[in-house]
This record gives sequence, C-alpha cells and structure tokens, in this order.
Amino acid sequence: MDNSVDRTRALVQAGIALTSELSLDAVLQKLAETAAELTGARYAALAVLDPTGDNLERFVTSGIDAETRKAIGEPPRGRGILGALIHDPEILRLHDLHDDPRSVGFPPNHPPMQTFLGVPVRLRGVVYGNLYLTEKAGGADFDSEDEASVELLAAQAAVAIENARLYETATRWAAQLESLNEVMNILVTEFDLDTLLQLVADRLRELIDARLVAISLPQGEGLRMVAVSGEGTEEYAGLELSARSKSMRVLSRKRSERVDSVLDDPEVEQETARRLGAHSALYVPLLARNQAIGVVAAHDKQGSELRFTDADLRLAEIFAARAAVAVELRQRVARDALQRVVTAQELERRRLARELHDETGQALTSILLGLRGLEEVKDTDTLRATVAEVRDLVRSTLQDVRRLAVELRPTALDDFGLVAALERLTENFAEQTGISIEFAPNLPGDVRLPAEVETALYRIVQESLTNVVKHARANRVSIVLTRKPDSVSIVVEDDGIGFEPGRENGDGIGLIGMQERVGLLGGRVALESRPGAGTTFVAEVPL
Repeated sequence: MDNSVDRTRALVQAGIALTSELSLDAVLQKLAETAAELTGARYAALAVLDPTGDNLERFVTSGIDAETRKAIGEPPRGRGILGALIHDPEILRLHDLHDDPRSVGFPPNHPPMQTFLGVPVRLRGVVYGNLYLTEKAGGADFDSEDEASVELLAAQAAVAIENARLYETATRWAAQLESLNEVMNILVTEFDLDTLLQLVADRLRELIDARLVAISLPQGEGLRMVAVSGEGTEEYAGLELSARSKSMRVLSRKRSERVDSVLDDPEVEQETARRLGAHSALYVPLLARNQAIGVVAAHDKQGSELRFTDADLRLAEIFAARAAVAVELRQRVARDALQRVVTAQELERRRLARELHDETGQALTSILLGLRGLEEVKDTDTLRATVAEVRDLVRSTLQDVRRLAVELRPTALDDFGLVAALERLTENFAEQTGISIEFAPNLPGDVRLPAEVETALYRIVQESLTNVVKHARANRVSIVLTRKPDSVSIVVEDDGIGFEPGRENGDGIGLIGMQERVGLLGGRVALESRPGAGTTFVAEVPL
C-alpha cells in the first residue's frame, strides 16, 4: 500500500512540475529522475526526437554524474537498442541488454548496464521520443507496475514536448508575421530600393537563423550583391557573381534550391564559396510576373547543424516574393520616370526643330533675298564685297540651322519612317566626314515600326556615328537593320582603333544612355571591341 501511495505521490509531483516549470529541459530532467525513483532504476534517460523523427534532438540523463558524462563524450545517436525503439516504438523489457541481437555495446567509460525498460514517449499516435531505464535495484527485472508508471510519465513527457513545440511554433509564426508586416509597411512607404532590400535580408536572416543572407540583382552578364546581412559580412556588399555562379543558374531555372554541402555541388563556384566561408546554402529566385529579376541566397544555419530545413526554404520563398515585388515596383517607377524624361526631351526637340525650320529658317531666307536686292544697286566695290560676304555668312548659317533641325528631330523619321531617316542620316554623315558608310536595311521601306522603337534605334545610330567621329578614327562604317519575327535589331560596326571596354568610361561613349533607351523597351545591347580591331555595337528590341 505504501509503495502504491509513493508512486501516486511521485506521479502527482511530476504533473505539478509539468504545469509549473517553463523550461522544457527542466521538465524532462524532472520526469527522468521521477521515473528512476519510481522504478528503483539506477539510471534513466529521456531521448527526444527531432520533428523528422529520425534523429535525437535532446538526451536527458539521470544517475550519471558530470564527470562520467564528460568521459563518455558525445551523446548517443540512436543506434543499437535505442535505435530499435526509435524505429519500432513499443515497450521493451530486457533481462540483459547484451543478450538482445540488436545491442551494439557501450562506448568507452560508459557504466555497465544490464536490466532494461524502454517506453515510447507518445501522444495521440505521435512518437516524440523514448524513456529508458536500466539497472533496477537489487538486480531485479523491471515489472508490469514499473511499465505502467513509466507509461504515465512518458505521456506527461509527450505533453510537455508537444506544448513546447506548439509554443515555439506560435512564437516563430508571430515573429514571421511581425517581420512580414514590417516589410509590407516599408514596401508602401520606402522608395529607396537598397534600404528595403536590406530590411528583407536582415529579417530573413533572423528568422531562419542564417549566418549570411545576400540579395543579388543582375548586372552585366552576372549578378551583384546589393544587400548583405550578417555579422562581419559588410565586405561582401557589391560583390559580383559571374554568369557561371550557382545564383545565376538558379536565376535562369527560376527554381529554388537547397544545398546541404556547397563543396559537393558541382555548380557552386568554390572560390566564391571559400571567400564567403559558405558550407550550406539556400538559393531562391526573385520572380515577378514569372520573370526572374534577382536571387536571395542564405548560407550556413547557425548552431551545430549547418543545413537548412524545408521550412527555412519556404520562409525564404515568402520573403523573396516580397523582395521581388519591391524590385519590380521600383524598377517600373524608374522606367516610367525615365520614359517621361525621354518623351519630354523628344517633344522639346520636335518643337525646337519646328521653330528652327519654320521661323528661323524663313527669317534667314528673307535676309538672303534682301541682300540679293542690295547687290543689284550700283554702288562701290566695297559695298558689293560686304554684301557678298554677309550673303555667304547667312547661307552658311541657314545650312547650319537646317542641319541642327535634322539632328534634333528629322522630319523624315516622322513622315517616312526609320529606313528613310537613317538613309538621310548616313548620306549626310558620309558627306560631312568623308568616312565611307554602308547602310543595309533588311526591312521594307514602307514598313513602319512603333514610334518609340523607331526613335530609340535612330538615336542609337546617331550616337554611334558620333562616337565614330570622336573616338574611332575609322575609314569605314557598316550599319545593318534587320527585322525578325518578334524583334528588330541594329548592328553598327567600324574598322577604327577600338578600345578595351572594361577600361573605358561608359558615359564617354554614350553607352549608358543607349542601354537606358533600349532597356525602356525591354531590349538588350551588346558592345564588342578590342584595341586595333574596331568596334561592334548591337541593339535588339522586342516587337
């Protein structure tokens, strides 16, 4: 009777500990000690499985002092009898552990153990771990009463573990929701893209507990890190990733990837991985309207386990979607602003061209006619010479004004289209510079392209010819205009002195302006040159 009362009292005390103790480890420690006390076991252990159910997350012991635990070394990994209970979670009682064929023995410095009782920690069909007891007092075997008591304690342990995980999950969800709300709020109030992407990188790193998170956007043929989060990672800001990098491959595939070991992934550039100190990684593309516009990369889970989980990947995808919205929105705003500027410039050029042609040109023509009348007056030779000189000056000015009007906005572009405008431009260029020029329009002269496309391609050729005069020292220039099923391209090639693109100032050759014009239309540009081999510029615009 006394033994039964003691068992009941111990179980009640364990229940009180379960409801009053906030620390899961403290609860599990109390349950293991109570189990040993109830059954007369010298040793007790409570193993908790991770959420996958395959590995041990916690291993709490009773009866083994700190010195012995240190001498044993690493906690068990769930092999032998422990592993048998993990894979077959049923109560197990043994007279001698060593007689069971599944036993693999003990590590060095481990105390001897013989009798054994193992009970699964289970609640509503979910197994959270196992409660182990060994070395019952007096060398006796564990009995059915021991089994029943330990089952109750195991159930209490399952409740404690489930409650702790529910609390952790709720806390994690609350943190995620708070971070997402913060990102969404700044999305509608902050127009500086770098600031917004930095916030996304910071919050994602905190939530998935990563050592480093970087957001990269396309630049040239590769990517550039525009936001980096992590202690001591400031040096990586602005780091450029090549077209062969893992991030670029993820960008092209538009599919997230988790890499448990970057060393074993053949697509990872090992030099970059070593520079980043990366061991594991998550790669998530930024997708906007099914277009990949950037990549989020996270490296190295903090703690002993460096690998990320599927939950980490899903969370990274949620944040990547928010970042993609931010990037796409800011880029659209920038494009719209630039488009308004370009449109305003073209309208102003058109107005100036009309005024120069209609008003200034007519005025100069009138002056010229008046001077011609003065020339007929019988006067001194000096007067005639002066009048002739002024007449030549006016004629020259009139030519300059008309040339300027054509450069500002050629009427042929509006009236007859791109081919006619380029034919006139190339003819005037050859006459004024003496440079041989060949224009090959693989486009019917009567076919009109969208007005913004014609304007962009005309300005590109105009800028390219200006570059030829200023920099190329060329003798010949070739221009090829080609209409494709869904795009139009222009190729401008010269036989000049060429240059090294990586060392040339882009503003000096107007490349940035041409890139912006083509970028507004969703097109692309390419420049090829090397010293002594001329220069080739290609622009392609979708239709």
